[in-house]
Amino acid sequence: MKSKLIKINEIEIELKKNSRARRLIISVKPFANPTVTIPHYISFRQGEEFAIEKMGWIETQLYNMRSRENDLLINPENFKTRNHSLELIPTNTENISIRLNKGIIKIKYPNWKKSASQEIQSAIRKGILKAYKEEAVEYLPKRLNDLSDKFNLPFKEVYIKNIRSRWGSCSASNNINLSVHLMRLPDHLIDYVILHELVHTKIKNHSKIFWNMLDSFSGNAKGLDKELKKFRIH
Repeated sequence: MKSKLIKINEIEIELKKNSRARRLIISVKPFANPTVTIPHYISFRQGEEFAIEKMGWIETQLYNMRSRENDLLINPENFKTRNHSLELIPTNTENISIRLNKGIIKIKYPNWKKSASQEIQSAIRKGILKAYKEEAVEYLPKRLNDLSDKFNLPFKEVYIKNIRSRWGSCSASNNINLSVHLMRLPDHLIDYVILHELVHTKIKNHSKIFWNMLDSFSGNAKGLDKELKKFRIH
């Protein structure tokens, strides 16, 4: 068992084992249950005791997060990815299902639940991420190859990942990692991120030489970098 759902003070909390974790960590995110990440050598019981000990903090964070969720609600009528629209379908079923079909992210859910509920909003975000992954695999490698050929900046391999800490990276061996969340950016910023990582195949730092080379390929590199900072990876 790698995860376990418990309830404390009527609040559902997920206990989740992680082999890379070095200590107990609590996280509270929008439209999700609070999570306690547990190192492999610590028992679920110890994780539960830790959650009980920190319930005051969890309840405070949960209250603050719930007040923010109204600002983060996704309206299906206004939402579109590059190739997908969003459709919510209330049904008589007890389960929530997520499916991509002909350019539509279809979320089927019990008709007695509200679309603004935690479960439905979480499903919507999973469906959107699924769409981003599909679009990223289709678009990013081709665009990377096009820019690599155009500016003679060869790379080794490309990996498309659900990276939330950065838009992209270039390894010491010139493998390029690109986040699926790039698909939320306008085309010119996607190109900027790709070129940024391709230049790192030549220069492994952010020296003046790096910025001059990037600017020669992208034009106004510093301005594009400033524009990119207005976007956040959720």
